[in-house]
Amino acid sequence: MSATREARTPAATPRSRTVLVSFLGAVVRKMGNWMPIAGTVELLAQSGLDAASVRTAVFRLKKRGWLESEPRSGVRGYALTPAALEALAAGDEVIWHARQPAELGDGWCLVNFSVPESARARRHQLTAHLTSLGFGNIGSAVWIAPARMLASAQRAIAELDLTGQCAVFVGHYAAGQELAAMVRNGWDIEGIERRYEEFIEDHEAEADRLATAAFVDGKHAFVTYLSLVDHWRKLPFRDPGLPPEVLPEDWSGPAAVRLFERMVATLEGRALAHAAPYWPTQPGPAEAADGTR
Repeated sequence: MSATREARTPAATPRSRTVLVSFLGAVVRKMGNWMPIAGTVELLAQSGLDAASVRTAVFRLKKRGWLESEPRSGVRGYALTPAALEALAAGDEVIWHARQPAELGDGWCLVNFSVPESARARRHQLTAHLTSLGFGNIGSAVWIAPARMLASAQRAIAELDLTGQCAVFVGHYAAGQELAAMVRNGWDIEGIERRYEEFIEDHEAEADRLATAAFVDGKHAFVTYLSLVDHWRKLPFRDPGLPPEVLPEDWSGPAAVRLFERMVATLEGRALAHAAPYWPTQPGPAEAADGTR
């Protein structure tokens, strides 16, 4: 096995600060939108993050307005702010789209913009944001995605105060360039496919092992679950859940989705049960379940 492959295996120690964001979305929201800092450091240490890295990541998210200090039961901790909850919910819209491919009949959302040179930085921000939402580029300043991405596009444009420089359309393909060819030109289909294949390769054996295991240790469930979510949440940010009709017949997306959902069903409850004692007060079942992916 090469060093590159070893770096991608689920057992490898995660070092990215994105793990904390995955932790906020997958665990903290289900624990009442609040986290104890000491418990968070201990839990993420189990996933291979050192205390200094966790505290630095927390500090940066606090500066971004995602976290605010809030002690509970005499324990230092941080609450998710409305801005964090909104950002995580917006991310959910993208992250989970790959699980529900768009209907071809619903049409497409097109964004065209003309941003002056004086606002070049915001123009770059907009193209980066549209790319992260899964939009494909099919021409000079012309971006396209399934029609359901309309609200996300409008929000990105408004946040950058570029409404007056953009035109947004929703419509249906009528004629001209073949849709499948447009998709190949607008998206890195091969790159997205490769990432789905790597996800399957990285996690399939563990999924099979968990399915036949007589007992799954709580710590192992937590570490595996957080690693799984952190890996998965990065995949759909180049894939808006394109209609199957415009994708290759052997597209690996559906197989990756089935694998992910199978592992979540096995791991999520055990992972949250392992995390719960690190909170000073444990939420009841209804509160713990009150979170969206």
